[in-house]
Amino acid sequence: MVKKLAIRLTYVVVALALVTAACGDDDADTTTSTAAESTTTAAGRADGILEIGSILPETGDLAVLGPPMIGAVNMALRDINDAGGVLGQPLDLTPGDDGTNEDIANAAVDGHLAAGVDGIIGAASSRISLSVIDKITGAQTLQCSPSNTGSVFTTYDDNGGYYIRTAPPDNLQAQALGDLVTADGFADVAIIALNDAYGQGFADSLVAQLEANGATVVANVAYDPNGTVFDSDVQQLVDAGPEAVVLIAFPDTGSLVLQAMIEQGVGPAVLQIYLTDGLQSSDLAAKVDPANPAVLEGVKGTAPSAAPPGGAAWFADAFAEYAPGTDTIFASYAYDCLVIYALAAQTAGTDDPTVWVSEVNGITKDGERCDNYASCLALIEAGTDIDYDGASGSLNFTDAGEPGAGFYDIWHFDDQGAVVVDETVAVG
Repeated sequence: MVKKLAIRLTYVVVALALVTAACGDDDADTTTSTAAESTTTAAGRADGILEIGSILPETGDLAVLGPPMIGAVNMALRDINDAGGVLGQPLDLTPGDDGTNEDIANAAVDGHLAAGVDGIIGAASSRISLSVIDKITGAQTLQCSPSNTGSVFTTYDDNGGYYIRTAPPDNLQAQALGDLVTADGFADVAIIALNDAYGQGFADSLVAQLEANGATVVANVAYDPNGTVFDSDVQQLVDAGPEAVVLIAFPDTGSLVLQAMIEQGVGPAVLQIYLTDGLQSSDLAAKVDPANPAVLEGVKGTAPSAAPPGGAAWFADAFAEYAPGTDTIFASYAYDCLVIYALAAQTAGTDDPTVWVSEVNGITKDGERCDNYASCLALIEAGTDIDYDGASGSLNFTDAGEPGAGFYDIWHFDDQGAVVVDETVAVG
């Protein structure tokens, strides 16, 4: 019988934090400082219960990623607690929304830190994580993102390992995408990307890969992530005369850019278009043209693999049973964030994050292989070092707390707007 999930709802705390944050910059700064200081004081405690909060996109530009990630975290919670929990107690999870918005995410983080969580899962966007990472890691609280792919995090000062991610960095995905574009025979390529950490970090790596492959980047356009009209940005693409265009974006603004591209004669019917993980959604075609499901037919893209080789082969079917009809993008990566937290605390023998932070990287490599929480827990209790090869792959974290290699799905949209995976490639 499935045990009742130990989800502790703290929306009242988050709502109060939102109200406080809305009062002005000076008041918001005071509130942030107080939350961080109180948590830093309490972070050395161990109360026997591993308490985790999430900031995942229930709303905002990346809300399309919410259902797979939130569903996967809840599935991990079920699996962990069904196996006996952490340190003999049920793991406690408090959900929260990152809103794909800095203010919403910061308010959610303030609520979690005030409640004394040991770790946080999220945010989804690299830009949003950059707005909260100092607050979280400065409070000696772990942060694990299942979908931050911005290369900036590899060398970011995270207060001694308090930031980790299960998704591989964009410099690896840029290699996969650059190779795809040039293998398709295109030499003159234009890029249009979000003007934020995710978009520009990815674009920089992609330019390097395309040029290394012998291609010429004829335009590299950075567009406003808060914009609503992109005609002038797209005109720069038109003026450059590319053979192919790469769009690095999220659904709300990305769909508007695609609409402008179609209107100005550089859409999918005219040029080969390539996308990245932020636009891998079966809902995208309907956002671009609700009357034409084939509007994006033939558009290609890359994304971290939903079912990477070397990982937990059982996960895809189990998630489909747990959350039928839900997209899978980043689901496996979100699942692993919670399992890694639980295994690190179990290995350390304490829920104190200032202690189990040092176990995070080690449990993903060098020990005896296990691919689910129950089997890993049995090994830990027997005194055996583990190598958790999770739902998102073999992991093998580097010192930066991230995978050292990545597996990427090469995919395209069919004539109904559905995502079709063609192959999976390894990079790194």
